[in-house]
Amino acid sequence: MSVLVTGFDPFGGSPTNPSWHAVHALHGRDIAGHRIVGAEIPTVFGASLQRLEALLDEHRPQLVLCTGQAGGRTALSLERVAINVNDARIPDNAGAQPIDVPVIPGAPAAYFSTLPIKAMLQALVAAGVRAEVSQTAGTFVCNHTFFGLMHLLARPQWQGVRGGLVHVPWLPEQGQPSMRLDEIVRGLEIAIACALATPRDIRKEAGALN
Repeated sequence: MSVLVTGFDPFGGSPTNPSWHAVHALHGRDIAGHRIVGAEIPTVFGASLQRLEALLDEHRPQLVLCTGQAGGRTALSLERVAINVNDARIPDNAGAQPIDVPVIPGAPAAYFSTLPIKAMLQALVAAGVRAEVSQTAGTFVCNHTFFGLMHLLARPQWQGVRGGLVHVPWLPEQGQPSMRLDEIVRGLEIAIACALATPRDIRKEAGALN
């Protein structure tokens, strides 16, 4: 049994991306009897979903956790909602900059994560890892991939496979606010273990006023 965990390559002129470094560190580990398969996703509209679908077909995971970088955030952000829109403030790594176009034409307006994000939040906070539930994954390639993942998992052949996205902060060398790589890795490990052990999410306040 396996868990697919993905991270992105560097983008926007940065030489690094903490999501991929963390995923690379997790690759090959065993969490609750599940082998972690870590894979890099290109920060490219369209190509990211092609890569993700190929990984699903190859590894047939029981759980999928996509990760991405969110500079300016202070905590691991457990994303609640993926929306069906691409609206790129900067070009992707292939130079594309779609504006106000759907991720998948004709698909639903949004999908919710099927990971137990409230239970994951509780487990992370209890372990001393900064974490939050986020109500938006943005409109760049992270959201694009998150929405595409949930659209794929809605197909009958993936029934029972849960998935979602976690945004991670910058590394200290990228700027502030930040989180050390070992903290990010530990947090993702805790989040994955909790997701595997929690078939149904808990009720816990984690909303936002604005």
